[in-house]
Amino acid sequence: MQTILVVDDSPTIRRMVRAALGALSEIAFVEAGSGLRAIEVLGMQPVDLVVLDLNMPDMHGLDVIRFLRTHTQYRELPVMVLTTRGDDTSREAAMDTGATLYLTKPFAPSALVAAVKAQLETHATRRA
Repeated sequence: MQTILVVDDSPTIRRMVRAALGALSEIAFVEAGSGLRAIEVLGMQPVDLVVLDLNMPDMHGLDVIRFLRTHTQYRELPVMVLTTRGDDTSREAAMDTGATLYLTKPFAPSALVAAVKAQLETHATRRA
């Protein structure tokens, strides 16, 4: 079973992401309402994909990505940014920092499902 960590300070968005991805079989979810909590969760259990908001009160999503990319065990972990920031500067900053994919809110559930499936398959192939 693969595990997805959904990181967003909005409980509503976390529920929407989980609901959209509910169609995927054999997926477990863990949630974090902040960047710092996401790092704590990652230290307690392995995950296969992170869906990450950029705008959070305690630790910006870019700082979470920087943390992940500087630690060997997380360097290859796929990180999908899901944010309201649709500008090119934010997109470029996220991708340059190490995001795997960049999606904007509001999101189409089918697009999110397709992106997550592709990322999980790629990650599983790399680990095999």
